[in-house]
Amino acid sequence: MESHRLIAFTQELVRLPSLSGSEGPVASRIQHEMQLLGFDRVWMDTNGSVVGVVEGNRPGKTVLFDAHIDTVGIAPGVPWVHDPFGGTVEEGVLYGRGAADMKGALAAMVHAVAALDRTRLAGRAVVSASTLEEVLEGVALKTVMDTVQPDFVVIGESTDLNLSRGGRGRAELHLTTVGRPSHSSAPHLGRNAVLEMMQVIAAIERIELPVDPVMGPAIFALTDIVSDPYPGHSVIPTLCKVTYDRRLLPGERAETVLAAVTALPELAAVPLQAAVGVGEYTAFTGAVHRCEKFFPAWLYPVEHPWIATALAALNAAGVAAQPSAYRFCTNAAYSAGVAQVPTVGFGPASEADAHVIDERLRLEDLIQAARGYQAIAEAALR
Repeated sequence: MESHRLIAFTQELVRLPSLSGSEGPVASRIQHEMQLLGFDRVWMDTNGSVVGVVEGNRPGKTVLFDAHIDTVGIAPGVPWVHDPFGGTVEEGVLYGRGAADMKGALAAMVHAVAALDRTRLAGRAVVSASTLEEVLEGVALKTVMDTVQPDFVVIGESTDLNLSRGGRGRAELHLTTVGRPSHSSAPHLGRNAVLEMMQVIAAIERIELPVDPVMGPAIFALTDIVSDPYPGHSVIPTLCKVTYDRRLLPGERAETVLAAVTALPELAAVPLQAAVGVGEYTAFTGAVHRCEKFFPAWLYPVEHPWIATALAALNAAGVAAQPSAYRFCTNAAYSAGVAQVPTVGFGPASEADAHVIDERLRLEDLIQAARGYQAIAEAALR
């Protein structure tokens, strides 16, 4: 595996903007790289995800390495020191949008799997460069998994080179209060939906959320609030809608998360509607995905065979990984949380490096990640 070529490839990926639904150029570049590196099969699926396969000389298991190729955008008016699409390297650090989240991990996976010795493999190693993760965790990965039917999955989201054995899930909750219109000169004749929603928000802030000893507390975060009519010209608002980002812990389900709000005694008289949000997004290929925005948490015990195998492989390769867990939601919400395929997370950079100004990735961590992916593949396909 050539480190300079891996670094140059990562720089190229960072220089190609790839917002969710607009990943076409970077997907094509990844497909070309897989072909240049000699993958046995390479294709682009209906969602624009690029899939590459390296076949071992003997039959065996399938291990799937997944990294999403879409990124969040650049907040307007917030200055970067480094060009977000420059792929600049300074003092051993690569800067740019997607460097940490997670084009570096993807590049490391591609080069690591390409470098595997087929004569020593029983089974096949698959790399998935998946789309749309930033908006619908696991939806594009499902299509890949339906095709390749993996026995094990490795998610490349940032772990600071530790081994993640679990991760929070995510739900988007939509709450609506319904009022009654009146002229704003006589508000007592109506029912103000915004004032009703203020009661709801205050009650939610008082909820005691569960805590997991591995991945920390569940979270309720208010992300937007909208009233109708807007602007409200001399009229009391009749609708108020808010969105909450609810970070989930293992075992939490949609019905219990919603009931934690709707069953609050202090809201019994509030005209409240609550539902899990539904998202609809279009891939750059034209494929449309519409689904409920509930992505479950997952967690494996340290002694789980796949956790133990991957951790031992990393340590033997000189990567001093420790068991950990994601605090954010990843594509593993599908692979582990829904499909229940044994899954680990391993990647360069830290969670704090994602979605930030001057996003960064240490080149030494990039090279270590590639070494780690290769070791995990070899351990899974003996």
